Amino acid sequence: MIADKREPTIRVSAMPADTNAYGDIFGGWLVSQMDMAAGLVAARYSRGRAVTVAMDSMQFHKPVSIGDEVTVYGDIQKVGRTSMTIAVEAWRRHRYEEERVKVTQAVFTFVAIDDAGRPRVIEQEN
Repeated sequence: MIADKREPTIRVSAMPADTNAYGDIFGGWLVSQMDMAAGLVAARYSRGRAVTVAMDSMQFHKPVSIGDEVTVYGDIQKVGRTSMTIAVEAWRRHRYEEERVKVTQAVFTFVAIDDAGRPRVIEQEN
């Protein structure tokens, strides 16, 4: 994925309430932003409710600080009968700089569900 040529799924500023005792953004906060982005991609693609069922391992390459702009990108990798895998990357940009740095990535698996919470078939796009 190339961050400069894609439309972000989510873009947000990291705030003081999102930090640990050392002033870095909580890893869990970043994972939740990535999960929200993947959920938006899954819901749009499946045209309905979709839930997270798995996430592969991830490493944090760089810290995110208060005031950093965090941009999350998500792309469908694979679509099954009821599930989707979505590749997600998170990038940060310091508030007063132009350089963007990838801070982590992961692959999320979502299942499309109906109103009763049962898996439903994903209609393929034409």
